Amino acid sequence: MASSGLRKRRFLPYGLITPGMLWLILFFLVPMWTLLKIALSTKPNAFLPEYDLTWRWANFSDATSRFQPELIRSFAYAGIATVLCIIIGYPLAYFLAFRAGRWRAALLGMVMIPFFISFLIRTIAWQTILGQQGPALWFVHTTHTTGVTNFLRITENGTFLNTPQAVVFGLAYNFVPFMILPIYVSLEKIDPGLISAAQDLYSTPAKAFRKIVLPLSLPGVFAGTLLTFIPAAGDYINAELLGNVRTGMIGSQISKLFLKESNYPEAAALSFIFMTIITVGVLIYAKVLGTDELSA
Repeated sequence: MASSGLRKRRFLPYGLITPGMLWLILFFLVPMWTLLKIALSTKPNAFLPEYDLTWRWANFSDATSRFQPELIRSFAYAGIATVLCIIIGYPLAYFLAFRAGRWRAALLGMVMIPFFISFLIRTIAWQTILGQQGPALWFVHTTHTTGVTNFLRITENGTFLNTPQAVVFGLAYNFVPFMILPIYVSLEKIDPGLISAAQDLYSTPAKAFRKIVLPLSLPGVFAGTLLTFIPAAGDYINAELLGNVRTGMIGSQISKLFLKESNYPEAAALSFIFMTIITVGVLIYAKVLGTDELSA
């Protein structure tokens, strides 16, 4: 009887993780294996969405050489947008954590409000705001600052829309809440007594921030960077609506290959290349920044 109870306790952890493992196998490993088989296939008919598994590894090199500009552009836009999100999001998260007081809940609600509106609708709204008849361009023309915005590369030839800057701005706007919330959670966990103790030891506010607040908030910055950079690199709605034919990103090309050209093997190969680059980049970033405190 005792051995039976011991056996049940021994297998209990495996029973607890079984639902998660089944979910992982059915909705991640199986689709990934299917995608890999498609990536190694060839199309016998250019006009039909059919493919044969022929283990054609050249699909990967073909996709890389054909869409190298889009790959570089996607990561460049996502990287710039992520940096902008950190610049915008960190001060706001710091204010919410340490200065908002009784207004904290209301301000957090304002950060979350965009999630109640469709991603597509928000981007279309910015298409209107940045357009020729939009308020952004009206303000620039009214204040006669077109030369300044052109010099700062905020506009091109006096226009906001259909430029790389508009795409980056759209990415930053749509994903900045994903940066604010993780940083806010990390900052909120910091004991204010640590900052008071540093001040009691004659530390300046800047030094206390650099020595205490910033290191303890790095897990939030790490999580926010991942939540921002990965979806921004794969996004194509902002490039389609706010950019032009020269601002296409990798998501646009994958969508075009799958839905318009029915070129499943090359689309699958391009998807695998994109995921591999993302995975390697995340591992390197985690190694450099360190993630030990994420589990705290």
